[in-house]
Amino acid sequence: MLRLAAGLESASAGQVQAPALQVGGASDTAFVFQEPTLMPWASVFDNVWLPLRLQGSPRAEAAPLVRAVLARVGLADFEAAYPAQLSGGMKMRASIARALVTRPRVLLMDEPFAALDDITRQALNADLLDWWRSDGAMAALFVTHSVAEAVFLSQRVLVMAARPGRVVAELAIDAPYPRPAAWRHTPAFAEACRQLGESLAAAHASASAGAVR
Repeated sequence: MLRLAAGLESASAGQVQAPALQVGGASDTAFVFQEPTLMPWASVFDNVWLPLRLQGSPRAEAAPLVRAVLARVGLADFEAAYPAQLSGGMKMRASIARALVTRPRVLLMDEPFAALDDITRQALNADLLDWWRSDGAMAALFVTHSVAEAVFLSQRVLVMAARPGRVVAELAIDAPYPRPAAWRHTPAFAEACRQLGESLAAAHASASAGAVR
C-alpha cells in the first residue's frame, strides 16, 4: 500500500488517489522503514545529509538544515556519532530525521517502531505527533499492527484484511491534538481501542475463512 501511495508500483486494479502527491509526485514523498537503514560507515550528520547530497546540496550549504532537523528529533549532540554507537530509539530518530530533512508533503512510515521496547515506542509516538503538528503541511500514512499506537497517533484508522488485501473497516479518532500521554488512560482511548480491536478480529476471521475455502 505504501509503495502504491509513493508511486513506486502500479495498482493491479482500481485507482490510487493521493491528493497530497498531486503537486510534486514521488519527489515530495519520504519513506521511513521498519529498520533504520542507516549507513554504518557514515556519521549521523552524513546519514541525514544523504538525501540532500543526492539532490546536489553541498555539505556546508545543507548543514544548517541538517542540524536544525537533528535538534528537532533530539540528536543535536550526536551528529558526529556512528550508528553502532546509538540505541535502537536513537537510530530510528536518525532515520526519521533523514526523512524530515527533505521537507516532504507526504511521510510514509512502515511499522518504524515495531522493534522498540514499549517505553521508547510511546516516547517516539508522542514526539512524532509533535513533529507532524509543527510541520503543519505534511500528511502521514503510518502502518502498524499495534492497536494502541494506531489509536494514539491517528485521525483516521483503516483496517485491512488479507487474501485479497482490502480495506474492511474505518475508524475515526476524534480526540483533538495535542494528545498527552495521559490520554492513553482515558475511557475514550479504551473505547477506541476496543472498537479497533473488534474490527481487526473480524478482518482476521474473514481472511481465515477465505483461506479455508
